[in-house]
Amino acid sequence: MRTFFTLLLAVLAVGGWMAWALLLPAAPDGQKFVLLRAGYSTRRIAGELESAGVIRSADVFVFWHYLHPRRSLKAGEYLFERPADTRRIFDRLVHGDVYYREVVVPEGFTIFDIARAVQNAGLGSEEDFLKAATADTSLISDLNPHAKSLEGYLFPATYEFTRTQSPDDMVAAMVREFRQVAHEIGLPTGGEGNDGQRVVTMASIIEKETAVAEERPLVASVYYNRMGKRMAMQADPSVIYAEMLQGSYQGALHHADLQDNSPYNTYRHAGLPPGPIGNPGKSSLEAAMHPAETDYFYFVSDGNGHHRFAQDLEEHNKNVAAYRRVMRGK
Repeated sequence: MRTFFTLLLAVLAVGGWMAWALLLPAAPDGQKFVLLRAGYSTRRIAGELESAGVIRSADVFVFWHYLHPRRSLKAGEYLFERPADTRRIFDRLVHGDVYYREVVVPEGFTIFDIARAVQNAGLGSEEDFLKAATADTSLISDLNPHAKSLEGYLFPATYEFTRTQSPDDMVAAMVREFRQVAHEIGLPTGGEGNDGQRVVTMASIIEKETAVAEERPLVASVYYNRMGKRMAMQADPSVIYAEMLQGSYQGALHHADLQDNSPYNTYRHAGLPPGPIGNPGKSSLEAAMHPAETDYFYFVSDGNGHHRFAQDLEEHNKNVAAYRRVMRGK
C-alpha cells in the first residue's frame, strides 16, 4: 500500500509539474527575439525557447510536440513580448507567425544604399548584400547580358524579410518586383542590343536629377536631345557614381572630379554610361521610355525643388544666374 501511495504521489507531482510548465504562461524579460533556423530539431528549438525565457520547460515542449506529430514547426525569427503558455507558443511556431524586418528602398537608391539599409534592419552585413548584388547577375541575363551588378534592377519598394532569408533571396525578390513593373509598363526586353538596358540606364540618371514626377519627361528630353547631337550628357550623378564605385566620393563634386577617366564620367565620355547608376522607380522608367518632345538642351535647379529648362546656352546661363541669386538669398 505504501508503494502505491508513493507512486501516486510521484505521478501527481509529475503531472502537477507538467501542468505548471504547460499551462502557466511564461513572461519573457522584455522583448525577446528567437531565431530558429531551418533544420533545427524539436529539442534544439525547445532549448532556444527555454533559454530565452519564453517557455518554462524544454522537456514539456518536446512532449507536447510528441503528442501532435503532424504539426510541423516553422523556421524563422520570432518576437516574444507578452506572457503566453507553452501551447500558445507551440501554435505560433506551427502557424509560422514569424517576425518580418522592413527594408525601405526609396527611388534612386544605389546598391550601396540598399546594402546599408539591409544592414541597419539587422538582416546581414553590407558586404554580404553587395556580394550578392554583384554575383547574381544571371537574374537579369535576359535584360542586360553584360551587367556587372544588379544595379538598376533592384526595384524601389518596401520589403519585408526575415533573418532566415539570405542576401540572394533578398536581391531575387527585388528583381522580381522590377520584372513585374517592367511588364506593366511594357519595358522592351531581349538579348544582345535590346533597348531595355538603355532605358534603365537613362531612367537611373533621370531619377537622380529630379524628384518631381512631371519634370522627368523633360529631363529625359534634354539628355536624348544632347545624345542626338553627339553632345556629352554632362550628368553630375554619373560622376558621383563613378566615385562611389572607386570608394572616393566625399559628399560633394569638385571641378577636378570632372576630369576622372571613368566610363561613368559623362563629361568626358559621350553617350550613356556603361550601366545604371541607381535603381529607378516606375515614373523615371516611363519617362525614359516616353520623353517629352522639346528643344531643350539644358536644365538647372531653380533653388526651390524644381528646374528651369533652356534651348540654348545663353538662356541656360541666365537660369544659372537666377539660381545663384536664389541660393545667395537663402
